[in-house]
This record gives sequence, C-alpha cells and structure tokens, in this order.
Amino acid sequence: MARPLADLRHDHSAVALMEFAMALPLFLVMGFGGAELANYVTTKMRVSQAALHLADHAARMGTGTLLAAKTISETQINDVLTGAGLQAGELDLYANGRVILTNIEPVADPNTNYRYKVTWQRCRGSQALPLEYTTGQTNIQDGVGPAGQKVGAPNGSATIYVKIFYRYKPLFAQSFVSDLTPITDTASMTIRERRDLTVPIPNPDNVPISSC
Repeated sequence: MARPLADLRHDHSAVALMEFAMALPLFLVMGFGGAELANYVTTKMRVSQAALHLADHAARMGTGTLLAAKTISETQINDVLTGAGLQAGELDLYANGRVILTNIEPVADPNTNYRYKVTWQRCRGSQALPLEYTTGQTNIQDGVGPAGQKVGAPNGSATIYVKIFYRYKPLFAQSFVSDLTPITDTASMTIRERRDLTVPIPNPDNVPISSC
C-alpha cells in the first residue's frame, strides 16, 4: 500500500480540473450577476426613454390652425399612451407597470407665488401606484415631481408631467436583483404650441377614458 500512496501523493494530473471545479461557482455567480445587472440597467434606460418620449408626444398633440389654440381629445391622449406601450416592446409596460400622465398649469397669471394646479390626469397599467397628485388639486407649491427636481408651468400655458412605475422581473433569480424593487422614472415637457386648456377634454369618438 505504501508505494501506491506515495505515487498518488506525487501525481499532479487533473489538478487544473480540480481548480476549475472549485472556481466554477464563482465564475457562474459573476457571469449571471453581470448579465442581470446589464439587463437591469438596460431596462431602466428604456423606461426612462419611454417616459421622456411620452411627455414629448403629449406636449405636441393637438389639432387646429396656426391662428387658433390647438385642441386635444381623448382619442389623442389614448394614442400617445398606446404609443408608449408599443415603444416599450417586450417590457410589456402596461402589464408590468403603470403610467401616470398629468397636466399642470399655473393657478394665476402672472404666477408670482409659484403655485400650480392639476387640470387633468390619465393613467394606464395593471400595477397599483398611489397618486402623488389628483385632478382638481390646486395650490401645489413650486410644482410637481421629486424633491429637488420639481417642475412648473409657464404663464398661460401648461406642462405635461409623466411618471412611470415598472416592476422589474429578474432574468435568473431574485438573489441578483429582487423583483420587489421597482423602477420609477419621471419626465416633463412644456406644451409646444398654444393650446386650448378648456376641461373637460372633448371625446367625440366616445373612446374609453384612461381614468386614474
């Protein structure tokens, strides 16, 4: 028995295989973790772009001539919301998230006290998200949005404020990125041209209203 044991002691074959087997779990964790992080960052960027584009499109919508204030309708609002869902693609924005589209205006002209009001709001998505602001709310000081990033509206005009809540689903397991940690992003755009700010918004086509 002594000779075989001595030979085994000095046998270095398959050492690389043993080292690889020991290091494989670490490499797997690093590889899966890197892929998960890259996917999370990409998803967050796409949600941010969806919020920005939705605010931009909602700020541009309207029909009318250059000589009159443009009017908007529920059909146009539904169109821009539907467009946001199509842009998000496989993220399935409205199944995994919620979109809140808010129109804010100054309470007075000139608005020397920097107070604003919410004249209308539309929401879409299956996920629950408490409203920060509600239709008809007035005297909102300094505007809407996260602290340090509040936005208002210019005198005689309005601003579109968008908030998107998205529940991220991990590629591999919750141990890398928990699906309980949502992605939230906001964007705002001042309306591009003179707009008829009359409410309620006309709905000649009787389309479903994406109420909040």
